[in-house]
Amino acid sequence: MARKTLKLRGIDPLLVTGVGGEYISLLKENFDVKITSRGNKIILEGKDKQVEKVERLLNIFKELAGRGRIIDQETVLDEIEKIKGMREREGGVIYTPKKLIKPKTEHQREYIESIEKRSVIFAIGPAGTGKTYLAVATAVQALENEEIDRIILTRPAVEAGESLGYLPGDLKEKVDPYLRPLYDALADMIPPERMRRLMDNQIIEVAPLAYMRGRTLSDAYIILDEAQNTTPAQMKMFLTRLGWNSKAIITGDITQVDIKSVKSGLIHAVEILKNVKGIKFVHFDKTDVVRPPLVSDIIKAYEEAENENENQD
Repeated sequence: MARKTLKLRGIDPLLVTGVGGEYISLLKENFDVKITSRGNKIILEGKDKQVEKVERLLNIFKELAGRGRIIDQETVLDEIEKIKGMREREGGVIYTPKKLIKPKTEHQREYIESIEKRSVIFAIGPAGTGKTYLAVATAVQALENEEIDRIILTRPAVEAGESLGYLPGDLKEKVDPYLRPLYDALADMIPPERMRRLMDNQIIEVAPLAYMRGRTLSDAYIILDEAQNTTPAQMKMFLTRLGWNSKAIITGDITQVDIKSVKSGLIHAVEILKNVKGIKFVHFDKTDVVRPPLVSDIIKAYEEAENENENQD
């Protein structure tokens, strides 16, 4: 079952719902979806495919209204017939402003489906498996669909040290290199001018993990990258930032831990949260690497060398 919230910003809701909910009634007659209209929000509940179709229709109505087009009963019925005749959208496909992104492996498909259904998702596996990229893509899609109000992307800045203080200029210079992979993923999905505007308005925020302390984040996707380099205390702090209508996505590789003084917060979380309902762990392996084949061969060679060293010990 799916639950989606559509927000009608800057548009008279009656243009989309119809006077007295006339257009909502037509949608209910044609799709098995519970539709609740509250102010400028429309809440959809029902089976995934049915909710997806109604959401798509409401987005069409919203776009037409935003362009000043008059929506009447005939328009609504025509759009319903069009969407009923469309082939089901391929499972797991992500739509971003610059590109359409499809899962390339079964674990990637499982990951995308888990993000849709769960509030806390851990993605664990080697580099090149799409853990961070797909997390950012699903967040961008949710923002585009107005399911959330903002995206927060964060990483622990291990070598820079997160105890260096909170002076923005100085800290930014120290941690920006660690956040660069997150900027790169965003740049691949959102046009430059639009991304600059979203970041200036703090709708998209890229920040070191220390900036998460003391906050409660609602209506957001919160993505923690390189989570293997958190401490247990940092991981607990991050997970407890989760507010209403938010998702936390945690990505990392437990074979690449750079902190030495304490146990990795990611490894600790896997041990103590594995039986908590509502949390999903998706494990990737070298068969999920979607970079050039040479990268898979390099990962395999390192794994074999590590296994040999363990056997010698």
